[in-house]
Amino acid sequence: MKLSIIIPCFNEAEYIVRVLEAVGRVPLEKEIVVVDDASTDETRERIEAHRRRAELVTCYKPVNEGKGAAIRSGLALASGDVVVVQDADLEYDPAQLPEVIAPIVRGEADVVYGSRFRGSIRGMRLANRLANHLLTATANLLYRAGITDEATCYKAFRGDLIRGLPLRCRRFEFCPEVTARLRRRGVRIHEVPIRYEGRTAAGGKKIRWTDGLSALWTLVRYRFGE
Repeated sequence: MKLSIIIPCFNEAEYIVRVLEAVGRVPLEKEIVVVDDASTDETRERIEAHRRRAELVTCYKPVNEGKGAAIRSGLALASGDVVVVQDADLEYDPAQLPEVIAPIVRGEADVVYGSRFRGSIRGMRLANRLANHLLTATANLLYRAGITDEATCYKAFRGDLIRGLPLRCRRFEFCPEVTARLRRRGVRIHEVPIRYEGRTAAGGKKIRWTDGLSALWTLVRYRFGE
């Protein structure tokens, strides 16, 4: 099976090369799809410099639209049998990607979430931890999702399944929208434990408390409409 690794990024000049190098070391047949969301720093130049050394599929958006829109652009380019999202920092360890997709490769699952709360967590602020628990509890209440980590970045999908979802997300509501749409179709979400090491806003973390409210509203909205 070929794995498509979608990397949405915005102003990640500090991390992007290290992430691309780490993803490149993953011992799987893969394509790396990088979507730059109109960065204003040197992210694009560093992607291009790396592309001269390693094969990448790239998309440079002319206007910043948000992480969800960048992921949708990446999905339009991804050709893999399995698709996974990788943030453009090192909060999530690409070395664990084979473990994340293993249940799909074995034919045991169509969707796998890497659960930080079943694995190990370092550097997550209390407010973020509480928000994660709230979103997970909401997903379990509204959709009987049976999961421990709704907001994890590491979400792996059978390629034809994720490409067939009519996603509308623009910012950080990708996670709740995809969870809602999958569960409304009756798709079971499998979980595997992963490691997580958070970074601070000063270190470049972009999600804000308002994005948590948007994610919560997305779960509620898709439960009762659309």
